Parts: sequence; structure tokens; C-alpha cells
Amino acid sequence: MAELKPLEHRQYAHCESGVVTALLSCHGLDLSEPMVFGITGGLTFAFIPFIKMTNMPLISYRMRPGAIIRGAVKNLDIRFKTMRYREKGRALAELTNLVDGGEIVGLQTSVYWLPYFPPEMRFPFNAHNLIIYGREGDEFLVSDPVFENTARIKAEDLQNARFARGILAPKGFMYYPVRINPSVDLREAIRKSIKRTARMMLNTPLPFIGVEGIYYLGRKIERLKSHQDLRYVRLFLGHIVRMQEEIGTGGGGFRFMYAAFLQEAGQLLGSMPLGEASQMMTDAGDMWRQFASACAKGCKSKTADFDVGEIAQLVRKCATQEKLVYSHLKSIKL
Repeated sequence: MAELKPLEHRQYAHCESGVVTALLSCHGLDLSEPMVFGITGGLTFAFIPFIKMTNMPLISYRMRPGAIIRGAVKNLDIRFKTMRYREKGRALAELTNLVDGGEIVGLQTSVYWLPYFPPEMRFPFNAHNLIIYGREGDEFLVSDPVFENTARIKAEDLQNARFARGILAPKGFMYYPVRINPSVDLREAIRKSIKRTARMMLNTPLPFIGVEGIYYLGRKIERLKSHQDLRYVRLFLGHIVRMQEEIGTGGGGFRFMYAAFLQEAGQLLGSMPLGEASQMMTDAGDMWRQFASACAKGCKSKTADFDVGEIAQLVRKCATQEKLVYSHLKSIKL
């Protein structure tokens, strides 16, 4: 593999796709974050009522944590060294040895235990990815893709973040590339990933995944009309905003990133229909942003003067728009 290049810290749209993009760049494969996100199949939607986060249903706008790493292995012909640990001491020792030896590594952590996060942003989310690129004394040097500048973290705090308990517990997860294929066929990877994403969003047999999952969320919101506990209604709407805005990438951020991927893919493949799909996906992102704004207004309301039926209609518009996008993508000859 080519000699490791120094890390150039950049602010990315999302933590896992940002870390993978930065690691690949350090190893000589320069791709944009949208290209990495799109090729690895990072886009999805899931509303799963029987999986709870803070006693509320799981809502996800991207594939589960780790999927972008696995997608890079599968679609970009890359091999990562990955480790999980039972012993905290061993995890710290191996991380220390790697960074002291000049390696740049990705870690899965809990946002709650990262002291450089503002206090109001710290909550129990255990799937935040960051990069450790060096060490000075008992402090590790951090390149966190969602921050404008680099940071430092003491070993004790980093240990707490790496071994937080609960759903998606990191278990000290650490990873870095050990093989890169600089001549990977990007065009073929793009074709396969687009078809796979469209198929998954349109044809999954599970009613809570893909476009059907978005409609499912709309029905759940509609049923809030008959709920007697206004506090629960506000909590549910607030949970939607948190899952979309804080754990996601801000409103329709994943949709905007996928739109950027489609635009770049269209230019690379010389496909005008992909450019059209990019604009359609941008429109979907705008609709998600309007939906999040309506949910935020509802959850802040002190009275029942908001209409959950209108909020449900907004998310159904998102579903209809996304169905148009994926149907268009399925029809394109790539």
C-alpha cells in the first residue's frame, strides 16, 4: 500500500462517511464524501417500533452503524483491520502503539463521554465515529468530522467514550485500512450501488423499511390525533426531530448528500437522467426539512393548537417524492 499521507482535517456532513473518506484519502484514494456515502449504500429509511431509543421507536435515515465501512470493503475493494475488545487496558495499549507508530485510526464512541462536545449536544448515542491521529502525553489528538477544528481528549475520557454501555455499545471498536485498490472501477461500483439502493427502498418486504417505512411513520403520526396525552405527542415529535436533526445530518442531510452523489455520478458516467434524479432527491431533502420544522413547532407548543394530521401529510409527501426518485433511478440504463 502507498505511504500514509498526513491527515488533513476537514469538516464533513456525517461522522462515519466522513471518517471513512478521510482514512481513504490518507491512504491514497481521494473520493468525495458524497461519493463514498453513495457507493457504500449508506442511504435508507427505517421506522422500527419494536427497537427503542430513549423509550421511543428507532427512526433511521441511513444504514445501521458500520454499514459504510462494510460497504467500502464490498464495493471499493478495500480491506480494513477492525478490532473490538473485552479488556479496556488492551484497547488503550493497542491504540497507543498504533498512533505512536504513525497510524491514523477510526474509532466508534459515545457522544455523551466526549468532553469537547458542547454540554447541550451530549446525549447517549453510542455510534459516533472519529479519528485519532496522534498523541501528546496523556492526550490523544482527535479529528472529529463534525467539527470545524481538531480537538484533544484525555485517555480516561476516551476510554469512557469507547466503552459506553447501552444500545450500539462500541466495545472499543477501532478500524483502519490495510489494503487499498487505487484502480477500483468506480463506474461499475456506482451502477451497482444505485440499483441496489433503489431496489431496497422500493421493494423491501418489510413494511417499516424504505418508502413503505416512511408511509408507516405517517400513519403513526396520524394516530396521534386520538392520543389523550399531549405530553407524549410532544415527546414523540421531539424524538423525530432529534433522530433527524441531531443523530442525522440536519433535516434532509442524508438526502442532500445522496443528491450530490447522484450529480457527481451523472458527470462521471455522462448520464443526464442521473442529474435529473439529483434534483429530484434535493427536492426530497427540502421536504424532509419542512417536515422537521413542523415537528419542532409541534413539540415546542404548550397547547394542542398544532395539527398532527398536517404533519403526517408532510411526511407522506416525502414518501411520495422518494418513490418517484427511486422509480426514476430503476428506469435508468447505466
